Amino acid sequence: MASLITTVRSKFLEAIRSVNPPGRWKILVVDEHSQKLLGSVLKQFDILEENVTLIESISTNREPQQFEAIYILMPTTQNVDRIIRDFSNGRQQYLAAHLFFLEGLPEPLFQRLTESAAEPYLKGLRELFLNFWVLEAQTFCVNEPALFFNMYSPPRSEASFRGARARLEEELRFLAKSIANLCITLNEFPYIRYYFPSHHLPLGPLQPNAQTRAPPPTEGSGRWRTNLARGETARAYEAADTEFATRLLAFMVQQNLDEHKRSNSDFPKPSDPPRPRATLIITDRSMDTVAPLLHEFTYQAMCNDLLPIIDGTKYMYKFQSAQGVQEDKAATLSDADTVWTEIRHIHMREAIDKLMADFNKFMQDNAGFKGEGAANLNDMKDMLASLPQYQEQREKATLRMDQFSLHLNMAQDCMNIFERDKLTALASVEQNCATGLTPEGKTPKGLVEEMVPLLDARDIVNANKVRIIALYIQYREGVPDEDRRRLYQHARLSLAEQDAVNALARLGSRITRGPTDKDIKKKLKQKPSQDEEYDLSRYKPLLTNVIEDHVANKLDSSLFPYVKDSPMAVTQAATLRPTVTPTTSLRSAKPSWHKAARSQVTVDNKQRVIVFVAGGMTYSEIREAYKLSGPLNRDILIGSTHTTTPGRFIDDLKVVDLNGVGSRAVPNGVAGQTAHESFQEYYDQKYFTPDPPPPKSAAPVPDPPKEKHHHLLSKISPSPSYSGSTISVNSSTGEKKEEKKKKRGLFHF
Repeated sequence: MASLITTVRSKFLEAIRSVNPPGRWKILVVDEHSQKLLGSVLKQFDILEENVTLIESISTNREPQQFEAIYILMPTTQNVDRIIRDFSNGRQQYLAAHLFFLEGLPEPLFQRLTESAAEPYLKGLRELFLNFWVLEAQTFCVNEPALFFNMYSPPRSEASFRGARARLEEELRFLAKSIANLCITLNEFPYIRYYFPSHHLPLGPLQPNAQTRAPPPTEGSGRWRTNLARGETARAYEAADTEFATRLLAFMVQQNLDEHKRSNSDFPKPSDPPRPRATLIITDRSMDTVAPLLHEFTYQAMCNDLLPIIDGTKYMYKFQSAQGVQEDKAATLSDADTVWTEIRHIHMREAIDKLMADFNKFMQDNAGFKGEGAANLNDMKDMLASLPQYQEQREKATLRMDQFSLHLNMAQDCMNIFERDKLTALASVEQNCATGLTPEGKTPKGLVEEMVPLLDARDIVNANKVRIIALYIQYREGVPDEDRRRLYQHARLSLAEQDAVNALARLGSRITRGPTDKDIKKKLKQKPSQDEEYDLSRYKPLLTNVIEDHVANKLDSSLFPYVKDSPMAVTQAATLRPTVTPTTSLRSAKPSWHKAARSQVTVDNKQRVIVFVAGGMTYSEIREAYKLSGPLNRDILIGSTHTTTPGRFIDDLKVVDLNGVGSRAVPNGVAGQTAHESFQEYYDQKYFTPDPPPPKSAAPVPDPPKEKHHHLLSKISPSPSYSGSTISVNSSTGEKKEEKKKKRGLFHF
């Protein structure tokens, strides 16, 4: 399947390439957020190669330039005002402006632009719908970890329910826009399904409360509870019991896509060959609270669990040079690292075997390296340190060698921690709790006897004890309070660590069980794995079952209902696309620069399944999305608010009752935040950056005569000709020097 990174990268490049001024060179203007999004998929060199002579931040004082400018910005009130200011009060910042917004521009801001003094200088406006973060080829996120607390932290008092719910709905509305951006970028108008649990009520601010639910029906209305005569009042009262965050989010996404389709009648554009309509499945972290707690032993998941990797991509490690000196090195774990992409989803044992085999083959293929081959990880590390020719190899071989060095260090560090923390014994108990079965397929009988010595052991860290207790309590669907107290006592857990286990109740799990309590009838349960060869890797995330059942058309429609359409209800009329009527408005008119040649992409028409996990996705769930794509013959994409690890999940659980106070995502918590009067106000605050102080002396630049500019609403300038676009230099050497000068040291950040 086509990489999501490649898709987003191509969209950005297409936008930049679509602007071809007569003078050839152009300036790129960005804000803080768009600059980060661009930097996540493009290097600065890639941008400069597209005849961009200067990259400027819109939030800095800039000197007027005699070039046309491409603005790639967030659609905020502040940015619109800055654009207008660039071409008002006698100032002309650039010869002309080509506007690209990363999301849809609201109508009031569009009107403000077109009615401003800047309007004659605007040559076009385009909405890119690229406001989301691409992590991997099949993985994306919206980088909103604070939503975990907005979703699951209980309001502190009865009076705070309304405000907490308003804040959550604001966050969900933003989330829905980001998910819709992804669908629009992929040219998908998907069916939408959402997780609708039956074994617990809505969570966090959405739990039924007198402050937020409709008033109950009047007393004496005995028939209001019947299906036939409940009445509008009764239905409104009961609706509070069904307002799960996943449901609200799913309907908001549908609304965003419907609005986009009404404004763009050709959406989604027909593909050749035709691609079946995708399905978007929206779930949340409460669906599976086992997966974030387990020790996983596939390479990527294990490394992110055990090693100090920052945001899943940045890793600092020590490397021994040929001179025997220990050096600190920084590595980026991304799809550009071929060793990483080859081994990240396979078991650590297989990953080590592959590393050794590939390393030895690399040594044989590169005659400059001497050695007899490596028998184990330590041998390989010693060989790396003793290669005098290491720095003399060509660039590609050196890069490959660096990758081997990095992953040999990471694999060795993981195995050292595995032995030190006795993860064999811990993981065995974890798997029995998670699956409810022993490796032989029987119900575990002596779990407590296996668990207590591990809890008593002083050489096992408390974080691992928290995980094993949390998994055991979930396996038992709650334990008596006295039994829970004894488990905490055996493990010598701190109060914060006890809070982490207790906080599972905020995610819909039962932690306390009385003598008369019955088992909870969950519709979604772990299926026994028949093909897993590793006893310590028997549990598969529940998301695996959801995706497999959906593709097989076996997913319970009461557990995952459709928002609107379902595949069985689609008619042929729904696929008809009306002809687009030409128009001269700024939004819909498409000058020829909008039709730049598209990058060559491999033809791929597999049906897509897009999964979104609100509240954090795990690396084991990411792995399953990749692994299922082949056998199910689907392009499976997975996204979330953020990526979580066992350590981060436990840290978040510790403070979920404190509304996130002390968390890494929101150190001050979410309780003190207030909802805004409008969504645009919320949006403006989210992407606000302060204006710089005014320059000490700024001479106004006179406006050129009005007749030199095309009026935007009456005419859209077509793509300029390439004739005369080269820099006028006497010799080719001079031209090259001029280009080099323009591309060096011109970043205004």
